[in-house]
Amino acid sequence: MSDNQVKFVLTERELPTHWINLMADLPPGAPPPLHPGTKQPAGPDDLAALFPLALILQEVSAEPEIEIPDQVRDVYRLWRPTPLYRARRLERELDTPAHIYYKYEGVSPAGSHKPNTAVAQAYENAQAGIRKLTTETGAGQWGSSLAFACRLFGLECEVWMVGSSYDQKPYRRSMMETWGATVHRSPSDLTEAGRSQREHPTGSLGIAISEAVEVAAQRSETNYSLGSVLNHVLLHQTVIGQEALVQMQMAGEEPDVVVGCVGGGSNFGGLAIPFLRRVLREQATTRFVAAEPAACPTLTRGVYAYDFGDTVGLTPLMPMYTLGHGFVPPPVHAGGLRYHGDSPLVCGLVRAGLVEPRAYRQNETFAAAVQFARTEGIIPAPEPAHAIRAAIEEAEAAREGGEPRVILFGLCGHGNFDLSAYDAYLAGELEDPEFSEEELAEALAGLPEAPALS
Repeated sequence: MSDNQVKFVLTERELPTHWINLMADLPPGAPPPLHPGTKQPAGPDDLAALFPLALILQEVSAEPEIEIPDQVRDVYRLWRPTPLYRARRLERELDTPAHIYYKYEGVSPAGSHKPNTAVAQAYENAQAGIRKLTTETGAGQWGSSLAFACRLFGLECEVWMVGSSYDQKPYRRSMMETWGATVHRSPSDLTEAGRSQREHPTGSLGIAISEAVEVAAQRSETNYSLGSVLNHVLLHQTVIGQEALVQMQMAGEEPDVVVGCVGGGSNFGGLAIPFLRRVLREQATTRFVAAEPAACPTLTRGVYAYDFGDTVGLTPLMPMYTLGHGFVPPPVHAGGLRYHGDSPLVCGLVRAGLVEPRAYRQNETFAAAVQFARTEGIIPAPEPAHAIRAAIEEAEAAREGGEPRVILFGLCGHGNFDLSAYDAYLAGELEDPEFSEEELAEALAGLPEAPALS
């Protein structure tokens, strides 16, 4: 029976006590974020209008580990540690010698990995006396998670939801409202940023960020909360990879390749960072694959430059691969991956050759999702379906090469509220939006003036 084990489960006593900070292991001299007005390096004071001091200190910390507050760990216990699965049925379906494992974050109350940072951020804001948090959400996973976390710590929550996802995923909005959040379709008429983007009715994460930041910056009792991209967000997500390290040891295996989907970078970073630290410290040979949508190919076709994190230009300039902050991606169903940039940390790892980015089209991604659902049973969200596509590609390569290979990927959320997307795929009506060179050139023409990155 042990030879056929499928699920590897940790006890609550094995819940990580610290977050892992990869910044301590990276070479010095990483480009700093810049103030949007002065174009000078942004310091903690420049972030104080949006974030509490505790999160700012986490953002800039070089400490290798940061202790998780007891109150945050107490909430984590509602769903953590999360299970690791061996995808034996998918392996048989693919007729591959590869062993495929996935870390499943869909068991959280919100159905994704996002509460790992939402809870930490809501806690620190409540400790700082903040009464309300504003945020954006793409597919609704982040907005749902922050609404849940705010409810636990007595905070109000106001969410700007990207227009296409607001229309495609009404039950995500219902989740947020059930937990007490107020949800607006973005672009909205409630902000200057929203009113300036009326020509883009499907919206984008960049536009929604602009709206949420604008409101937070104008109110002293309100802060802004971001679900991806920033260092402290990836920091909070490292509970995923820490658990996976122990669970892979329980399975008696070592991953040859770690795969995650990438929009802003939180899910990928959370799974990969603990494994990446071993590569940097111990000369481990693990490979890392970041899977993104071909309709928004930030890492595979973007340029490495300073750019705004939002559409209107309210955020600091960040060093990242970008398609241009003015780019509005087509309304693909992987709403959480429709972001023009990526985490500076993840971008730096790609630039250093430690992470391989790959882009996949919408139909091939859903084909992989359906194959996974029909073998493993879980209907994946469209976002991690990109990781499944990459994992299958790795397994097929192992079969063609006749070589064993251990694959670990992140299944960061379920797709139970994404069935309209599956309806379209099963009916043969799902589109494969193209990203043209003309669109890229037009978007990049609007990059802000800033120091060049070598």
